[in-house]
Amino acid sequence: IFDKEAKDLEREVCFIDIASDEIPDRYYKESEDPKYFKSQKTGRGQLKEGWRETHQPIMCSYKLVTVKFEVWGLQTRVEQFVHKVVRDILLIGHRQAFAWVDEWYDMTMDEVREFERATQEATNKKIGIFPPAISISNISMPSSTRSAPSSAPSTPLSTDAPEFLTVPKDRPRKKSAPETLTLPDPAK
Repeated sequence: IFDKEAKDLEREVCFIDIASDEIPDRYYKESEDPKYFKSQKTGRGQLKEGWRETHQPIMCSYKLVTVKFEVWGLQTRVEQFVHKVVRDILLIGHRQAFAWVDEWYDMTMDEVREFERATQEATNKKIGIFPPAISISNISMPSSTRSAPSSAPSTPLSTDAPEFLTVPKDRPRKKSAPETLTLPDPAK
C-alpha cells in the first residue's frame, strides 16, 4: 500500500494481532484483552487464535514507520528500539480501540470530536501544559577564550525564531500525530 512513499527503502512488513501478540505486562488489563472482551452493542469479541479467518468485519490499519538514526555504533540499536516502541504503542492502542467499541460505536463525528477535545483537556489538566522554553544568557567572554577565529560569523543572541523556522500563516500545519494521548495512571 505504501509503494510510492517507500519504494527505494528496505522495509519489513509487520502484522499485528491484537488478540495474540504479547504486550508489556505493565500495560495489560484484562478488561482490554480481546481474548476475553465481548461487545454488548455489536456482539463482536472474544477473539481466539485464528480470529482473522473467522470474524467479519475486519478492519485493517496500515502504518508506515521510518526511523533513521545515523550515529555510528548506535544506529541499529536505536532504530530497533524505536520500531519496537512504536509497534507496542500501535498494538496497545488498537487493543483499546477494540475493547472500547461500546463507548464509541454509536457516536457521531461531532460527538467524537467533542470527546477528543474533552480528553485532551483532561490530560492537560492532569499533566500540565509545558510551553517550550529557551533561555539565552548574554555572558561576555574575553576575546582570548573564543574558540573560533575572529573572522567567523557570530551567532546572534535573540529570543525571536529566525524567519525560516516560522510556520506560514496562510496554510494549516500538518498533523502527524493524534492530539490526545492516553497515559498510564501513576496512582495505579
